[in-house]
Amino acid sequence: MKKQIITINGFPGSGKSSTAEGVANTLGFTRFSSGDFFRQVGVDLGISVNELNIRAETEKDIDVMVDDKLRGLRDSSDIVIDSRTAYHWIPESFKVYLELPPEIAKERILKNLKTNKLRQESEQAEDEEQVYKSILERLESEQKRYLDLYNIDNTNKENYDLVIDTNKNNLEEVVGMIVSEYKKWLEK
Repeated sequence: MKKQIITINGFPGSGKSSTAEGVANTLGFTRFSSGDFFRQVGVDLGISVNELNIRAETEKDIDVMVDDKLRGLRDSSDIVIDSRTAYHWIPESFKVYLELPPEIAKERILKNLKTNKLRQESEQAEDEEQVYKSILERLESEQKRYLDLYNIDNTNKENYDLVIDTNKNNLEEVVGMIVSEYKKWLEK
């Protein structure tokens, strides 16, 4: 049974948060960001998001806490969730994956760092090379944890109803594509 839930995953810097916000606003849905939730946990503990990822490799309760929050959203309606694993926890959702080459991602993340207070507190990177290294470390840590914990590969495009390259499409176009395809998906 299909749910009126859209889950958005993608490469770091691909625009998950901005896209989720745009889709939620367009449809009049609420939005939840597991990335912001995870970053806040790191800030509360006084560590960077990468340090929290590394800690989560041995302290499984960190991922379990985030995943419990996501599983709890399964009973929601009219919500857009940007998360690496929500597609797995809410298989009845409309599942979107945003692609972006890593070289472009590091530029976008660095630009976002300058204006996003939570990201500034959680990322602790000052230049493109540090950002790029941080992206790769975070991806490696997450991939290892998700495979170990749930036996899933959240980058496998076959898991998604829609895959969009955010380097070839601007934010407005990406939001429009998702809204359009989501409406078609609901009618099928």
